[in-house]
Amino acid sequence: MGMRRVRVARLPLAAAICLAIAAPAIAQDTGQPAGQGGTATATAKQATPPAKKPKTTTLSEVTVTAQKRVENLQKVPISINVLENDQLQSLQVQGFKDYVQYLPSVDFQEGGGGIATGPGFASIYMRGVASGGNTNHSGSQPSVGVYLDEQPITTIQGPLDIHMYDIARIEVLAGPQGTLYGASAEAGALRIITNKPDPSAFAANYSLDTNTVTHGGIGGTVEGMLNIPLSSDAAIRLVGWHEHDAGYVDNVAGTRTYPTSGITISNADNCVPSATLQCVGHARNDYNDVNTSGGRAALKVDLDDNWSITPTLMGQQTISHGTFASDPTVGYQDVTHFYPEYVDDRWWQGALTVQGKIGDFDLTYNYSHLKRNQEEATDYSDYSFWYDTLEGWGSYITDNSGQLINPSQFITDRDHYTDSSHELRIASPSDDRLRLVAGAFWQKDKHDIMQDYQIDGLASSLSVPGWPNTIWLTRQMRYDYNEAVYGELSYDFIPDVLTMTVGERYYRTKNNLYGFYGYSTGFDPTSSYGQAGCINASPFLGAPCLDFNKSVKDSGSLGKANLTWNISHDAMIYLTHSEGFRPGGINRAGDTPPYQADFLTNFEFGWKTSWLDNRLSFNGAVFRENWNNFQFNILGPNGLTIIKNAGSARIDGFESQLVWQASYHLNLSAGVAFYDAKLTSNYCGFTDNAGNPVTNCPAGTINPQTGDAVTGPEAPTGTHLPITPRFKGNLIARYTFDLGDNDAYVQGALVHVGERSTDLRVEENSLFGDLPAYNLVNLSAGFEKGSWTASLYLNNAFNAHAAQYKFAECGVDICGAHGASSLYPDGQVYTGYSQPRTFGVRFKQDF
Repeated sequence: MGMRRVRVARLPLAAAICLAIAAPAIAQDTGQPAGQGGTATATAKQATPPAKKPKTTTLSEVTVTAQKRVENLQKVPISINVLENDQLQSLQVQGFKDYVQYLPSVDFQEGGGGIATGPGFASIYMRGVASGGNTNHSGSQPSVGVYLDEQPITTIQGPLDIHMYDIARIEVLAGPQGTLYGASAEAGALRIITNKPDPSAFAANYSLDTNTVTHGGIGGTVEGMLNIPLSSDAAIRLVGWHEHDAGYVDNVAGTRTYPTSGITISNADNCVPSATLQCVGHARNDYNDVNTSGGRAALKVDLDDNWSITPTLMGQQTISHGTFASDPTVGYQDVTHFYPEYVDDRWWQGALTVQGKIGDFDLTYNYSHLKRNQEEATDYSDYSFWYDTLEGWGSYITDNSGQLINPSQFITDRDHYTDSSHELRIASPSDDRLRLVAGAFWQKDKHDIMQDYQIDGLASSLSVPGWPNTIWLTRQMRYDYNEAVYGELSYDFIPDVLTMTVGERYYRTKNNLYGFYGYSTGFDPTSSYGQAGCINASPFLGAPCLDFNKSVKDSGSLGKANLTWNISHDAMIYLTHSEGFRPGGINRAGDTPPYQADFLTNFEFGWKTSWLDNRLSFNGAVFRENWNNFQFNILGPNGLTIIKNAGSARIDGFESQLVWQASYHLNLSAGVAFYDAKLTSNYCGFTDNAGNPVTNCPAGTINPQTGDAVTGPEAPTGTHLPITPRFKGNLIARYTFDLGDNDAYVQGALVHVGERSTDLRVEENSLFGDLPAYNLVNLSAGFEKGSWTASLYLNNAFNAHAAQYKFAECGVDICGAHGASSLYPDGQVYTGYSQPRTFGVRFKQDF
């Protein structure tokens, strides 16, 4: 399938910027989201002309809506990291990988099994609740819920990578958030809160950025915002952006020879084809560039003193090329790939929030409708090469005359998501001694899947019928349903001192997966899936037939109990027991049992304290989490992702944040997380016939799925969980000073990430190898004069080679097998590194 570029309607970025430049005044909204627990007319700070910031030696109050009410962060008994608007700007945050480094409780992984890398493909983990393994369109639902304001934006292969402009704050809620947020907030929730329309005054700003990447290209960003009052009770906010991220991974010229046929392929520009040499693709530098365009339009109307409506429309298109991981056998930030690689990720979301009052109770209704279309092309020749090298796979790949041909595979695929959700919530007055938050939630996710694995010149008899040159086709429909009612009840045993909160969520989930996956009968006439496994003769969405159709349902409840003691106005401690879960589902390998839901139980002691007349805050939590029956995604036979339940694990941890306003010149902040995450039962690698994980498997035990004897557990009790380091932390120092009558600053940020394993399984982890610890240093300096600000920044100042994830295109026992090839003596395992040293200049003006 050729590359198809479908352009979404461009939001009026240019008009927004031009109007912003001509605008006479400014108002900056702080973006209070829905569910405020106050009147519908409660707004953010009043819009006023820009003024010089007061030289204060105390910390400002941070408000959050983590518990569906507007609250002071220091009074919320949850372990929360918050990055506010000013911090996002000073840290030069524009996307997910920019802000995740400053969130000690959050880690991520990308790639594997033909899955793309780059923006929009991160699997997010929190508090060490990670099993590693493969991510896939038919895989588990995420264990971390991601929200844009009140609406979920999590999809199976990764949440939306939203451009971070005109954002009020990011809230990161660590630990199970089952009662208020439900499924897929098992390990925590990440909330992106936008600035809201403000009827009080006109506001506008624009921002320009240009940057250069070491051994890479030149990037830049243009952004603009307009806040237009329509009346004293209504306003519209328009935001637009275009960002070009420079590439820095080089696609180096090279060749690959397939042992069975002797055919060599080359990606060199000066390649001259011959009987045994085929010229495919092209080598080029700065292979992985990204272009992102998008915008947001929000309207806020106060119908009266008690009711308001806020409809929002937001959309974005990200087009990236190449790959964001490197092949160490070629070089640091280098690969040798032969077929086109790109991603066209475009989405839009419509949302509606209605707020009002019924008597003394606040009523909130949230609706969202998300459509996301991802179209991708991926070089999959690694798979072909390694299966040919180890198993002679190329001997089956012929043309119509029966001659052996180049067996290289490449993938063209698309994923179409449609996600609709409704939430109706009621909250009693926040100053009552007995307080209630209760609601109902409904969500339906539809995922339309097509993956076309192609080989040029493949014989018609070997191709999937109706799909020329297609060796393998996945054509499936997936539906995930989630229904719930929930509530949390709080009672002040001693007003403003001792509070007890209990919560419960009752849920029902359903997962349907059906369609076609596999080969033609010409290629594999004995298969239990593909054309040979058809369960009817009718075509299915262009595929030859339906070869499986399964569904699974589940229901249950989650609980929470919290005791909070406000020792004084400046000190609070709390004890929490909370639960989270992730729904079960269907394996696309039809002969593999469904996987069951997994559950996380959290026992936590935390504190929120202020010291030195509110010049210093010290917050933290210690906890133990038990992860039971957890889901583990692996690449099985033929590169099929299989999800199995894998016994139990335990995570002991300590998290802390400290902020110190040492003087009006100097602000210091630090965040740390220590985790001890390990198995508390053996991972044997298989389940019993009922789908329950087998945890007792000494050598000689028979795997009931295969009939083979095992040599012992694949990961014994005590094995550390992968992806998450034992320690992750950051330190930020900002020094503000006068430069004449103007303000200036210098800032330094240090990020440390400890050593991590890459796979739960002992043998597979030895093939991948660990990810070494690394340090990143980000520097910036700025100057503010009236309404404009100019800044310089240097990210990854010492050009650290920070390895963030590893993966192989097929099972690591195949693609990562040691000594399998003289060309690749250690197998072929990719490493995703942080972006090299980046120097940039940014200019912003407010009106």
